[in-house]
Amino acid sequence: MSGPNTDYDPVEVAAVSPAEVEAARDAALAAIAAAADLEQLKAVRTQHAGDRSPLALANREIGALPPQARKEAGQRVGQARGAVSQALAKRQAELEAEHEARILVEESVDVTLPTDRDPVGARHPLTTGAELIADIFVAMGWEVAEGPVIEAEWLNFDALNLGPDHPARTMQDTFWTEPADNHIVLRTHTSPVQARTMLTRTPPIYVVCPGRVFRTDEYDATHSPMFHQVEGLAIDEGISMAHLKGTLDHFATSMFGEGITTRFRPSFFPFTEPSAEVDLICFVCRGSGLDDDRSGACRTCRGEGWIEWGGCGIVNPRVLQACGVDSSRYSGFAFGMGIDRTLMFRHGLEDLRALFEGDVRFTTAFGSEL
Repeated sequence: MSGPNTDYDPVEVAAVSPAEVEAARDAALAAIAAAADLEQLKAVRTQHAGDRSPLALANREIGALPPQARKEAGQRVGQARGAVSQALAKRQAELEAEHEARILVEESVDVTLPTDRDPVGARHPLTTGAELIADIFVAMGWEVAEGPVIEAEWLNFDALNLGPDHPARTMQDTFWTEPADNHIVLRTHTSPVQARTMLTRTPPIYVVCPGRVFRTDEYDATHSPMFHQVEGLAIDEGISMAHLKGTLDHFATSMFGEGITTRFRPSFFPFTEPSAEVDLICFVCRGSGLDDDRSGACRTCRGEGWIEWGGCGIVNPRVLQACGVDSSRYSGFAFGMGIDRTLMFRHGLEDLRALFEGDVRFTTAFGSEL
């Protein structure tokens, strides 16, 4: 009986021969070095280090060798595979660094360049106009007061000396909420804010009240069911019409420029006595009533020299008493103008609807400030 055969032929398995392993390693290293980007390196990895690569197949063939040859062949193949793995990792890091550097250059954004991809917005002229008016009075030491747009009937009418039979209470002028027994309305003026102020503060009181108001008007070039008012209220000892005139002259000058003054025309309002309509000297013709070449009537004031602006007067003692103010000690004045109308005068607008239709082309013309 013969003993075990310990002899072997080292080229019996060609895949693990030194020449084949070295050739596969060199081919892999050359392909790795030639990979120009990460996609090419991915393909090289599959071809030369994947499960079907020459070195992977050689690794499987080690088991077919005689036991005495396996150690040497395993070291040879392992060293080759290790060299390929190290080369892959090194090239991967190099290509990733190159990719990131290229992205920083190719996709960089110069934030200093001008762009019109996203149009610049603008605050609405009604907002900036109301703030400008408020700033004028705050600079004089007044305060800004606000109130709800859904108001109690008593504050909107009764507290302001508008009796139950006053025509302003009818459905022709006022939006009433349902059910009617709740006596709740959409405020028809910002005067309820004045009433709330007198009910909650002790004189002296100097407040300006800008805000939205609602009336059942037709929607056209000069009317809207929703518009904006600013009202002022001053309650103190010794208040007179002279104080009112000086305040409105300063207001007019601040809004329309130097030399613009006001005049009073007798009128009637339930919440003031005496009352007056406020006219503004025409800021175009400066009261002459003539156009630029003085050959015809001024188009802005239609030759009158004055423009109707709002209403004013000395606060009716009944209003003071209804709001808890001692009318024997204190007196006051109040005035009210339309913010929308004031802006139309200031900027030469001919159609009130331009303020409400939300056309961004109209809004951006005003920019961020007035």
